[in-house]
Amino acid sequence: MRIPTEGETIQIHSYKHNGFIHRIWDETTVLKGTKSLVIGGNDRTIVTESDGRTWVTREPAICYFHTDHWFNIIGMIREDGIYYYCNLGSPFVYDSEALKYIDYDLDIKVFPDMTYTLLDEDEYEYHRKQMGYPDVIDHILKRNVDNLVRWIRQRKGPFSPDFIDIWYERYLTYRS
Repeated sequence: MRIPTEGETIQIHSYKHNGFIHRIWDETTVLKGTKSLVIGGNDRTIVTESDGRTWVTREPAICYFHTDHWFNIIGMIREDGIYYYCNLGSPFVYDSEALKYIDYDLDIKVFPDMTYTLLDEDEYEYHRKQMGYPDVIDHILKRNVDNLVRWIRQRKGPFSPDFIDIWYERYLTYRS
């Protein structure tokens, strides 16, 4: 697996378990890239859905991907604070085309006061049956929901008080 380099602009590709593309983020600037971790930043990037529709993100975001965790975290910087959107999905891989992962439907939305909501449980159950998620994937994902909630409560990783601010400042150096 190639390692993305700091300052490089990459795409992020999200797939579904059946191998079909789910969503593509057109441009994310790599702020840190190692064989196990990618931290990126983007702002007003074009997102293409599987049906071809496009939209543009509304605010700056810092993205956190790790090969040891079945989730990724997006910290969105808004006027009233940092909101997090956490996708339960496979660990990422990176090739010459993009950073890639499988999205497994479950999401956790975290508000600036660090309260959170688990989202899309119905969608997860529907796709689990439709695409035949193996029991081992189901167990891994449920364990990672618990791990993610623990990170939120402990203010660990991207949820630590200064994490998003520090990486956003780094992102701004690439925009000037």
